[in-house]
Amino acid sequence: MIEKQMHSETADMSIDDAVLVERCRRGDTEAMGRLILKYQDRIYNTILKMCANADDAAELTQETFVKVIESIERFAGRSSFYTWAFRIAVNLTLNHCQRSRRVGYWSLDAESDDYEGQAPVQLKGVLSDENSPDPAVVAQNKELCRIVGKALARLDDDHRMVIVLRDVEGMNYAQIAEVLKVELGTVKSRLSRARGNLREVLERMLP
Repeated sequence: MIEKQMHSETADMSIDDAVLVERCRRGDTEAMGRLILKYQDRIYNTILKMCANADDAAELTQETFVKVIESIERFAGRSSFYTWAFRIAVNLTLNHCQRSRRVGYWSLDAESDDYEGQAPVQLKGVLSDENSPDPAVVAQNKELCRIVGKALARLDDDHRMVIVLRDVEGMNYAQIAEVLKVELGTVKSRLSRARGNLREVLERMLP
């Protein structure tokens, strides 16, 4: 994977993506470096929640940016660079999952269903309250992430991806529709089904 870099105090991350893209087209490698620095961690974390394996996530992140670099001159600007780059990452990840079937936030074989501390109690409280945030949103500490991650691994690819993009990455419906190349209504209905399925899986998993 492209090595994770510390955010440089001298890097002006407020520069508009469109400006950086235009500089990239003129062969400005520093501009491409800024785009990579801006988005690599977010793309890596999204891929990691889909593909089960940190090494695979690192490789797919690197492959994403290789494709970004190769395709930047053909980027028409009809969407934002952000959603365009995520669409490349999503397509690569879904193809990887379909090929390998090694899907999930963690390997299901490597993790037991023994949970520690108050995490199961917290999640039960979330599941019992229809007005509470969705489980993927409230999974903040390590144990909660582990439990919700294992539940996400039991969803199909489409449902897992829409939850990750909405509840973890924080994309709005229009951005998700752009990334997944589906209608806005499809995003809403798919997310509703995915959240319902996630809750059902968690209810079966918790003691």
